[in-house]
Amino acid sequence: MLYFSKSKYCGLWQCPKIAWLRKYKPDEVRFDDATLARMKAGNEIGDLAMGIFGDYVEVTAYDGEKINIPQMILNTKAEMEKGTPVICEASFDFGGLYCAVDILRRDGDGWAIYEVKSSTHPDKEVYYADVAYQKFVLENCGVNVTGVYLVCLNGGYVFDGELKLNELFRITDVSDAIRGESTQVEVHIALAQKILEDDAEPDIDLADRCHSPYDCAFWDYCSRHLPVPSVFDLYRLGFDIKVDLYRSGLASFEKLEEAGWKGSAIQNRQIDHALRDRGTYVDRNKIRTFLNGLSYPLYFLDFETFQTPVPKYPGTKPYAQITFQYSLHYVEREGGELKHKEFLGEPETDPRRALAERLCEDIPRDACVTSYNKGFECGRIKELADTFPDLSEHLMCIRDNIVDLLVPFRSGWYYKRAMGGSFSIKSVLPALFPDDPSLDYHNLEGIHNGGEAMTVFPAMASMSPEEREATRRNLLKYCELDTFALVKVWEELKRAAE
Repeated sequence: MLYFSKSKYCGLWQCPKIAWLRKYKPDEVRFDDATLARMKAGNEIGDLAMGIFGDYVEVTAYDGEKINIPQMILNTKAEMEKGTPVICEASFDFGGLYCAVDILRRDGDGWAIYEVKSSTHPDKEVYYADVAYQKFVLENCGVNVTGVYLVCLNGGYVFDGELKLNELFRITDVSDAIRGESTQVEVHIALAQKILEDDAEPDIDLADRCHSPYDCAFWDYCSRHLPVPSVFDLYRLGFDIKVDLYRSGLASFEKLEEAGWKGSAIQNRQIDHALRDRGTYVDRNKIRTFLNGLSYPLYFLDFETFQTPVPKYPGTKPYAQITFQYSLHYVEREGGELKHKEFLGEPETDPRRALAERLCEDIPRDACVTSYNKGFECGRIKELADTFPDLSEHLMCIRDNIVDLLVPFRSGWYYKRAMGGSFSIKSVLPALFPDDPSLDYHNLEGIHNGGEAMTVFPAMASMSPEEREATRRNLLKYCELDTFALVKVWEELKRAAE
């Protein structure tokens, strides 16, 4: 018998191989920090959305720490027979096909399905597949399904200090949108039956579906046969184009070169340097021109932020970037001493006002400021300026004078083989300074990347005093390294331009 859940169905809908791997090789799954954050947000939003229609009964049951599905099915049946208006996690099984409906709402002589998503965009095909599967299961269990809806976050909702669920969530009727998908449910289930009863791995190759917007947690496993580097490592090349080249037999850089494939200048340089020991490529004139655009006093700025699906502070929207920390290195004059300033907010309070005020104190108007991939810092400063009009002039002056240290690398004026297909600071820094342990993020304690920083900051509110103090030190050290890295990159660019 086929045992299936709605999450497994959605995996099958994306790619039949996902369903097979989840059954036979679950240990091969790899979740990045962003995916784990989305999963956590999904749980938080799901719990909150239970109350959008007022009182409800949740039928979730446990046997120890394990979900007790048979009991949940019995609980659901009992609540439906009682006529309970709103049932959360309502559970159904049709011949091994299982689903738990986020919100099942009494609607006349039938029931309406409400599927909750932590996204602000309800128009995703995989969501339609999810709801279509639930409708199929319920109807085959004898339930009269009168409507199907997606409950997503309202991206335009602005928190005013009092959370209003009817404004936070946006309900979309997807009855028409799932009609086509509903006709395919039985087809997909038949395919699942065939695939999952065979212990031989499906012969399904890499394709467009492996990438955004449905990034696959089995990518590392399915791409293990690729050469290193491969066509999928090429800088700024569309994933669909990479797939086409791969399917044409051009998976390796050697094959690309043999076939006479030509990309952008930086892509061609990436291939050339990967195949040959070219040393460091430097366009001194362009780097020199870039550096001549900098002036003293010179500042090096980096922000840390966190996001919450449910806004915490007045004036913020779902998933707003809340800037809670910055590091600032600066040199006041040529040959001058390198100095450092920093700010780190407290997790119990909105850190933005204090951060904005301190930033205006630490960076004078019209000063030259550098950052790496400046769009992020510029975006956060613009948000702060919009939020605090009395500081807007100074903040926007800072924003308008930010220079991006990414430019020489992204433009191909400075290139080393070790950079591969990435010009992020985490790739450029070890390529420039491979033997400097002080610039190695792996040597930091507790926090090694922005994902960890954004997770641990709000968690500090529930830490013991000792753990909190240690975490605070780790956050400061991490962010300080980010701007010290900018200083070292700037110094290397100066050396290269000589």
